[in-house]
Amino acid sequence: MQRNLVQMDLPRKTFAEFFAGVGLVREGLATTGWRCVYANDIDPKKQEIYSANFADASEFDRRDIWDIEGVLERLGDSPFLATASFPCVDLSLAGHFRGFEGKHSSTFFAFTEVLRRLAPRPRLVLVENVVGFLTARGGKDFETAAIALAELGYRLDAFVLNASAFTPQSRPRVFLVGVHEDIQPPGLIPQGEDGQLGDPWLAAMDRSPDIRPVSLVSAMQRVRLSTRWVALPIQVPPRLPQDITTIIETDPAQPWWDESEVQRHYAMLNDRHRERLNDRLAAGESFVGTGFRRKRGGATRLEVRFDQLAGCLRTPRGGSARQIVVVVEQGQLKMRWMSAIEYARLQGANRFVMLPNERQMLFGFGDAVCVPVIAWIDHCVLTPLFESCTLSR
Repeated sequence: MQRNLVQMDLPRKTFAEFFAGVGLVREGLATTGWRCVYANDIDPKKQEIYSANFADASEFDRRDIWDIEGVLERLGDSPFLATASFPCVDLSLAGHFRGFEGKHSSTFFAFTEVLRRLAPRPRLVLVENVVGFLTARGGKDFETAAIALAELGYRLDAFVLNASAFTPQSRPRVFLVGVHEDIQPPGLIPQGEDGQLGDPWLAAMDRSPDIRPVSLVSAMQRVRLSTRWVALPIQVPPRLPQDITTIIETDPAQPWWDESEVQRHYAMLNDRHRERLNDRLAAGESFVGTGFRRKRGGATRLEVRFDQLAGCLRTPRGGSARQIVVVVEQGQLKMRWMSAIEYARLQGANRFVMLPNERQMLFGFGDAVCVPVIAWIDHCVLTPLFESCTLSR
């Protein structure tokens, strides 16, 4: 079954989604009328999920993004917005922090080469990655990426948003928004010159520490851009309480592990986590949480969250990468793997059509963006910028 997304009749409100995965950026932009004219990803399994969820998936292109000529030919006219959730593998422990020297994350430069060759260039760009992007190789990768975009004529802002503001998942991500210097939308506050007292840009940074933490602002200040940094008028999401119990299924029909497997993982708990679960078991309290297996001091440990949030979703490339559901109910401890449906809920993709291959869906959602985060950026930044450009004509 496919879902027909209602699109407003705004033919110029177009975007291209690079490293599209299963299409969660498209899902996040759907309600305000953005029209996807191109989506690129090399993974056939993700393309299958994408095609099952969008009635018009003809724009999906599975060629390697390094095939610049082929990408440009397939893309055609320049879209108003280009988005890139480029691979984060090399920016994390899993990729040994190789950063842009790694094979996966270096595909960012294929994206910038596509931008360079487009005429005119997209008016807006949106780049997303893990917070390790700020510190990879001592901050050099963040600097390189920002300078590369600035050299293409983009004035940049950066902020950090955590999915926990929208769904019960701890998933902080860094976002770079680029506004091409050919357009002059109102509300942009440019960074002042070196040493300028009372810099309005720095004041704007200081007013939003929840999304522009000191570590991010420091990283921005260390990078001098030809186009200068700007502050966009993005709002801080409200701090609404999140509750993992709204996501996790606890009914008996779930594939709960047998007692021997539960006890094997119970033995992996550190003393503090074991005590907290024992207290709930003894008191007859109900508890719903999640956990990951981790290597600590040469031993495998099960680490459980007690803050009503799930840990950051990952692709299930190993037992330590897949999240575990931990439930205490009527004096009984139960455990199982988190399901793909629960992954989808944590990513805000509640309406997504689920294919029968569970592992395929886990991979699809595990390295995707959180839909309501993208929708929030669209509401605060992308659509207002688009509308300011069309109204000024």
